[in-house]
Amino acid sequence: MSRSGSGGRPPRKSQRGLVADRRTQSTTKRTRTQSSAKPKRNARRQTRSRTRRPGILGWFGALFRFVLRLIFGIVWRVTAVVALIILGASAYYYTLLPDVGEVVDARARGSVTMLDRDGNVFAWRGEQFGGMIDPNTVSPHLTNAVIATEDRRFYRHLGVSPRGIASAIRINMREGRGPLEGHGGSTITQQVAKLMCLGVAYDPSEWESEAEYETDCRRTTLWRKITEVPFALAMEFRYTKDEILAIYFNRAYLGAGARGFEAASQRYFGHSSADLAPQEAAMLAGLLVAPSYYAPTRNLERAQRRANLVMNLMEEQGYLTSAEADQARANPATLSAAARQETGGFFADWIMGAGPGFLTNDTTEDVIIRTTFDPAMQDAAEAALVDVFENQVREGSTAQAAIVVMSADGAVRAMVGGRETQVAGQFNRAVQAMRQTGSSFKPFVYAAALDLGWRFDDLIYDGPLTIDVPGSGPWSPENYSREFYGEVTLTDALRASLNTAAVRLSETVGREATVAVAEGFGIESDLALGPAIALGASEASLIEMTGAYAGILNGGSAVAPYGLTELRFLGDDTPLIGQEGGIQERVISEGAARQLTYMMAQAVASGTGQRAQLPGRPVAGKTGTTNSARDAWFIGFTADYVAGVWMGYDDNTPLSGVTGGGLPAELWRQTMERIHTDIPPRPLPMIDPVAEARPVPQPQAQQQAPRAQGRQPDLAEQILMEVLGGILGQNN
Repeated sequence: MSRSGSGGRPPRKSQRGLVADRRTQSTTKRTRTQSSAKPKRNARRQTRSRTRRPGILGWFGALFRFVLRLIFGIVWRVTAVVALIILGASAYYYTLLPDVGEVVDARARGSVTMLDRDGNVFAWRGEQFGGMIDPNTVSPHLTNAVIATEDRRFYRHLGVSPRGIASAIRINMREGRGPLEGHGGSTITQQVAKLMCLGVAYDPSEWESEAEYETDCRRTTLWRKITEVPFALAMEFRYTKDEILAIYFNRAYLGAGARGFEAASQRYFGHSSADLAPQEAAMLAGLLVAPSYYAPTRNLERAQRRANLVMNLMEEQGYLTSAEADQARANPATLSAAARQETGGFFADWIMGAGPGFLTNDTTEDVIIRTTFDPAMQDAAEAALVDVFENQVREGSTAQAAIVVMSADGAVRAMVGGRETQVAGQFNRAVQAMRQTGSSFKPFVYAAALDLGWRFDDLIYDGPLTIDVPGSGPWSPENYSREFYGEVTLTDALRASLNTAAVRLSETVGREATVAVAEGFGIESDLALGPAIALGASEASLIEMTGAYAGILNGGSAVAPYGLTELRFLGDDTPLIGQEGGIQERVISEGAARQLTYMMAQAVASGTGQRAQLPGRPVAGKTGTTNSARDAWFIGFTADYVAGVWMGYDDNTPLSGVTGGGLPAELWRQTMERIHTDIPPRPLPMIDPVAEARPVPQPQAQQQAPRAQGRQPDLAEQILMEVLGGILGQNN
């Protein structure tokens, strides 16, 4: 029972056997696992054994992989830092960039545009700015030409073109230059950054001139090239592409004083940039690389060749069809009439110096000046100068000449300040040179006498004369011919330019009277009070002398030579300054002026100035030659215009075989002959000598007064003349 009672549990032995069986199975399983793992480990060892590189090559491989990982780690970290720096700098520049409208005009000063007497432009000074333009207001050909030439990927990059920079460096080094010399690889955006001087504004206190500031802004250095990058990126974020182009269109310098494409279009072609033809747009775009060198006013043919290269690029990039390009190349751009004129440089310089400085040289506004300038008369004077020096002056001569033409009221019509007539800013001999006047001064001596009551037919003694000059001793003037002619009329004395007669007359009427007349007519330089004043020992400028002769022509009133008739700001209709004439106070009576004009007419008709005669036209004038022929003058007038001519050397070298009645009179004749081509002859405002003649004096009266028989002086004048003669040591 007991067995049967426990029959529900299995026997112990059976239990131990079952346990033993399970342990045996586990052990067996582990044994199998270990047995199967052992070949696998052996296989991995064999695989590692096969893949491991033997010896030192393995070390070098490991080292190389380490270096690569190190470099990559450094590069991406440095790149990240540089990117952060660039983004930070770009953000900084972004905050500094102003609105487009505030940066389109790059000039610190304004400009001056000069109009001739008919209202046509003939000269510019300063940098011209034609007004704001943008890609929507200019001719599409201009935008296409600029893009094709300067930056064909302009609309596809973010302001910087690594490909362009690398290409430029490669070209520069291949051509033997430094990597940053020559080609810059700059995008239009970078060029605009440079035009804006990377945001550094012009400060007059830091720079000697605006030109020096701009030269520094254009200088390429490694640091500046690096700085361009964030500035260009900032511009790309701040402005649209068209706004960047607008800044470029307005700030770029394009030669001949033109700032911006609108000013350049007006300067070279005489019309707006909105009306540019393909060949004109190509010529303007071609200026960007070297504005002064390719300026069409400097060399039109060179500018046209450059324009053809630009049109080739436009054709290659699809901006022009083959037919359009061929037609444009067959009809190259040419200059406007005003741009071709290239004249009046000396006159324009004179205007700039004569006007108020704050409205001319130092103006901060754009100024329009209307003048008295006559281009046709200027051409006549310049053509005469060229003809005389090419055909009548020895080859290689460095002698100079100056010419001034004006009206009787002092309005200057033409001015030649030297033989370099096309160069502005040069020494202007018509205005700046102070030279001895020689016998061209004598009309003032005779004017003083005539105004005091002497007559054209009064007698003056031409004979030996010695005057004791305090501090210098005795002085004895001589005639050019070394001969004396006895008693002669005032007319004959002036006609033959007799020296002793002029000095004797000056001493008789008083040197102070001669000085007063000369100064009254506008001779502003200091006049020596010695007896040689009558022979033109003092100095004066050509414009002073010509203006003084204008006073004789107009009847005896002084004139102030002038060229400015109206000055106003661009866009304003109300003039700030205006002038209608230059006639001032009367100096001598009209009767005296009419007599003097007759006497000077005789000097041209049969005296020293015969070479200045104009067939069929009355002319009055006077020659002048100084000691040793260092200066030669001829100044004269018709009923319409006055002209003065001076010839000499800048270093006072004596002229060879030249007197005032020679080449200066010839130059005067050729100038006035051209000027008067279409002007009908008119009589001079002078006396009729027949009608004005008085009875022939009796021989007895002539013998009683061999010195000078003018009107009879009263008792007081006789006493005064005797006293003065004793004081001055006058020798009759």
